[in-house]
Amino acid sequence: MEKTYVALGGADKDLSDQELEGHFSGALSQALADINNTGKVVILPPDITRFHSRAGFFTEIAAKQLDDKLGAVLPALGTHMPMNDTEISRMFGKTPKEKFLVHDWRNGVTELGRLEESFVEKATGGKVRYDWPVQVNKLLRKEGAGSGNFSLALSVGQVVPHEVAGMANHGKNIFVGTGGKEAIDKSHFAGAAYGMEGIMGRADTPVRALFDEGLRRFSSLMPPILWVLTVIGARADNSLAVRGLFIGFGRECFEKAADLAREVNVNLMDEPVNKAVVYLEPEEYRTTWLGNKAIYRTRMAIADGGELLILAPALERFGEDMGVDALIRKYGYRPSKEIIAKTKTDSELGGNLSAAAHLIHGSSEGRFTVRYCPGDKLSRKEIESVGFQWGNLKEQMERYNINTLSSGWNTAAGERIFYVPNPALGLWALKNNFLPGGVS
Repeated sequence: MEKTYVALGGADKDLSDQELEGHFSGALSQALADINNTGKVVILPPDITRFHSRAGFFTEIAAKQLDDKLGAVLPALGTHMPMNDTEISRMFGKTPKEKFLVHDWRNGVTELGRLEESFVEKATGGKVRYDWPVQVNKLLRKEGAGSGNFSLALSVGQVVPHEVAGMANHGKNIFVGTGGKEAIDKSHFAGAAYGMEGIMGRADTPVRALFDEGLRRFSSLMPPILWVLTVIGARADNSLAVRGLFIGFGRECFEKAADLAREVNVNLMDEPVNKAVVYLEPEEYRTTWLGNKAIYRTRMAIADGGELLILAPALERFGEDMGVDALIRKYGYRPSKEIIAKTKTDSELGGNLSAAAHLIHGSSEGRFTVRYCPGDKLSRKEIESVGFQWGNLKEQMERYNINTLSSGWNTAAGERIFYVPNPALGLWALKNNFLPGGVS
């Protein structure tokens, strides 16, 4: 089913909560009527790491509107750690806590089918050769053991540049957010092997092709999916505005959201950055698995020989998953050629391809220095052991006062720096490095 109910937005739009609620509630009512829905609905929002997506706001509205038709809320965790009660309350307000379930990416999934090796090889331009499993949480299967027997899935989230898929959300929220280890491993590694610079900020990418084909072939095995997609941008004072809301069945709403996200969230620059300073908000970034967005989203703007300084006051470990954390500590963030070669000779790394992809993503490929400044939960020895430089957080926070810096170019402590207050909100690239077909 291809139907778009809401396509509202613009680079200068600033949608109010009242407007958002009105458009969303109307679209949800119409969608329920169009599919003659009489059963239970599952809501699939992101977790606390996407707090600014406004998915919590829509989830709370949907829960109230659906009332006894709300079957479950299943945050699309992917590999992330489960949310605690405090995080659920902060993000989802009065949504009933008893409705929340935890996605288990290692044990709680079912396979809908597989995309053959030839399809994956062609989609990735020959960068990888393996088949790909189309996996989802067991609850999302229409029938079978563990099925939730839902008549509608409400997939809520933000479309923004992403290092694996090119643009976040849509099929990614299903096949990664509620996917299993093999699907996550192989999709992430496919993107890393292809190269982030040819993926980020683009709607049509090799990894997106896998998600789209998975939906095309196997969506009949799941309940209808109503996509609720936001585009978020920063105001002049660095506060956040909802620039777009797109709701519908099918792919059109994603395409429209991606077009606006490219306009709002991709920042094309005329000159390279010799020193970038990125702040990682404590409530959102506790691991380098997430914090490395500071690297992914700025790498195409940083000059050869430059420095990326990451202020990470809440950093406490490397991986969201403790097994992945151990792999990061063992192998470290190394250049892509080194990691790709090791996956072929080292069975442990070869059996954990999403971790291998993450190690590639977190390397500057020797082009620039990455200096992490953690709080007191990660030591200098730990930071340096995985391939980063270390910085003293207290000294650097005094040198670069985040309360006085503005987003973009600043002069601080006699230096010209480029400041990014939240790397999750955009992508920064030199104009010459962001061409329709990839890097120049």
